[in-house]
Amino acid sequence: MEQRFQTPGLRRVEVSIPAGDVKIDTVDGDESLVVVDGDERLVENTHVELRGDTLSVEFEGKRNLFGISIAIGDFSFGGRSLNVRVQVPLGVEAALTTAAADMTVRGNLAALEAKTASGDVFVIGDVEGSAVVKTVSGDLVLNGVGGELRVQSVSGDVTTAAVGGSVVVKSVSGDVRIGALRDGHASLQSVSGDIEIGVAPGTNLDVDAGSVSGDLSSEVPLAGTPEAAADGPTVVVRGKTVSGDFKVFRAA
Repeated sequence: MEQRFQTPGLRRVEVSIPAGDVKIDTVDGDESLVVVDGDERLVENTHVELRGDTLSVEFEGKRNLFGISIAIGDFSFGGRSLNVRVQVPLGVEAALTTAAADMTVRGNLAALEAKTASGDVFVIGDVEGSAVVKTVSGDLVLNGVGGELRVQSVSGDVTTAAVGGSVVVKSVSGDVRIGALRDGHASLQSVSGDIEIGVAPGTNLDVDAGSVSGDLSSEVPLAGTPEAAADGPTVVVRGKTVSGDFKVFRAA
């Protein structure tokens, strides 16, 4: 199934499928393209619609489980799946929901919401505003986030190059790495996994971190010490890990 739309004022793209693969590409232009393939019965029950400034791709016949809308009865994770390819103009918001699917975004977004029970989330581009991700089993890789980053992960690594706003990450099993923070608050928790957070040059550090059986280290001077930048902003970091190291490093 393939559908094209003229979308000069598109603000948001929404994709909700049970299992398979989701790929979003943002490009220059005013046209949007949706391609859905895979199991024939699943394709037939997938609805594509342009509603005002929102482009929606949704598998019908679902119920709520763990806060994620998933399809029941018409598929099995092992045998049937959907492959969704969406091309939209640059700078839209994306809301992606799956039960078992990998999600890949290429290009820049205005904001990101993603929920998945099983699957990786990759964003090869920048998110101008906030990014909110919930995953049970899967890795999250983001490039830059201009606003706030909020992540809940049960099993999987969380990696982002830079965050412009505050950060809240809760992970049960997986490493967490934030490449660069310049201002705001960061709250990071991991039961089993290492936590690394980079502080941008010229930014000071206010940190309170603890680990039951891991090492704690910081390359960044604390705010108020002679080594701290006199007029620089301060990042407030609160961190906790049960089994893992906690490290603060100076970002490049």
